[in-house]
Amino acid sequence: MKEAIRKVIEQEAQAIQNIPVEDGFITAIDLIHQQVHQKKGKLVTSGMGKAGQIAANIATTFSSTGTPSVFLHPSESQHGDLGVVQENDVLLVISNSGKTREIIELIELAENLHAGLPLIVISSNPDGTLAKNADAFIYTGNPKEVCPLGLSPTTSTTVMTVIGDALVVSMMNKIGFTNDEYAKRHHGGYLGDKSRMQAKGGK
Repeated sequence: MKEAIRKVIEQEAQAIQNIPVEDGFITAIDLIHQQVHQKKGKLVTSGMGKAGQIAANIATTFSSTGTPSVFLHPSESQHGDLGVVQENDVLLVISNSGKTREIIELIELAENLHAGLPLIVISSNPDGTLAKNADAFIYTGNPKEVCPLGLSPTTSTTVMTVIGDALVVSMMNKIGFTNDEYAKRHHGGYLGDKSRMQAKGGK
């Protein structure tokens, strides 16, 4: 059992190492910076199922590190939640297949509401509908799932999470985000205490 667990960890670690670091990352960071920090819009993330959970995590992490962001559930967007989208926003969607119906519909509805919103796509399918319509495409490397059935999102969601972290950290560096700014956004708990201490020069 321990060997099987070790193999899972090794496979997922290798998938992370194999993420292609291509121009899509740079374009995505520039688009988010342009729309959010220059035009004062926000980042709107979306995804279905487990990809949606990753998209929600990316949104909260961006928000706590100085880049206002919200998660928009693609199904709920068709029942009024699309109203959260405003001009100058930028969309970041995640779809492993690159052809998730609900995400494609969300993009069409957002375009109808505010034409020309920049679109960032994270996917394992560079030939999918979403990739073809993206202003910035980030390829996951299409890793094989460690799930013994090859079905349950496992390795793919790990890679998506790491890509999100890479975008967040890159943006923090780009805007020069500080401990003091973090403390203003994360007042409570251990991290709030730690950020305030570090802002004062403590450890």
